[in-house]
Amino acid sequence: MNTTEVFLIAMAIIFTVPFLIWRLGKTDYYAPLVVVQIITGILLGPGVLGRAFPEYYQFVFNPTVIQSLNGIAWWAVMLFVMIAGVELDLKKVWAYRRESGITAGLALGTPLLLSGIAAGLMLTVDGWIGPKAMTWQFVLGVGMACAVTALPILILFMEKLEILRQPIGQRILRYASLDDIAIWGVLALILMDWERIGRQLSFLLVFALAYVALIWLTVVAFGADWAGLHFMVGAFLAGASMEAEWFDQEKMDLLRHHVLLVFMPVFFLSTGLRTNWDVGGAAVFIAAALLLVASVAGKLIGVRIAGRILKWGPGEASIIGWLLQTKALIMIIFANILLDKQIITSDTFTALLLMAVASTMLTVPMVAPKLARLKSLILRSA
Repeated sequence: MNTTEVFLIAMAIIFTVPFLIWRLGKTDYYAPLVVVQIITGILLGPGVLGRAFPEYYQFVFNPTVIQSLNGIAWWAVMLFVMIAGVELDLKKVWAYRRESGITAGLALGTPLLLSGIAAGLMLTVDGWIGPKAMTWQFVLGVGMACAVTALPILILFMEKLEILRQPIGQRILRYASLDDIAIWGVLALILMDWERIGRQLSFLLVFALAYVALIWLTVVAFGADWAGLHFMVGAFLAGASMEAEWFDQEKMDLLRHHVLLVFMPVFFLSTGLRTNWDVGGAAVFIAAALLLVASVAGKLIGVRIAGRILKWGPGEASIIGWLLQTKALIMIIFANILLDKQIITSDTFTALLLMAVASTMLTVPMVAPKLARLKSLILRSA
């Protein structure tokens, strides 16, 4: 078979297998399609399929096909990150700045602290830190990956729970928006190349002009990559420079759904192809469990403290905390960048990916029963 035919076989696998698992297995409550796509990507990667059927794996996912898939994945994730940037509504955050600042700060800072401690424990064993990373970059990178809230997936979950357009949904979006800004700021700090500081200052100056001129996504992404940051930082800034009110909300929702349906499965597969178990499967799962506990516990503790300061009602902090601990897409994009820049190894990436999948699968089963018991909470705006 020629390369085109093999590429089409790979695409057919990417779109068919997770859909059949999701549809026939009726996994939507515990594992929405996006989660099934991520898990399928892991199973189709070198750590599982590649070991069980090496000849088949090398035939379908040969270097030429992987290169083509990566190109689609890069474009898909740039679009998705830009949409995440557009979703930010800093005007509402400013209107409720005390409440948003306290909640978002504790919801991010507490899991960042606990996960940073977990990352420090990982450093006592070889095989986790990347060859180009300094200790602080690894600790901060892993900590932030565990602390972040995945805004696009959170939006999907709140749509499913029918609270997205309700007052509590808008409150949670404000908290998650600040977390979203923080992760890209931290990523820029981790990737800062002091030898190219002139380029980076030039990029930020041009971006200031882009806010007025609305330079296209590709140009801003190119500028960030040229400056040594990463094209994903540029993609987020391209979206963040646009006001959500400039766009029709329903059309933006449709665009996000279409990108998820048509493009993102390729990104999930390319992500799965990067998983690795070189330090041993048991060690990777232990690390993933450690990071999961630090991530979820930190988020719940932080939000509970915020709830006490702000005098929330019973059960309110628990619902908000469980929703804000959703990981998946943004964390996976963040971890991909850390892997690209050799801040983390493939084993650390695999542990973070497993943590993100488990975290995301916990969200709806934990939140849905609580919401059913606290109907009045949905309408509370602050």
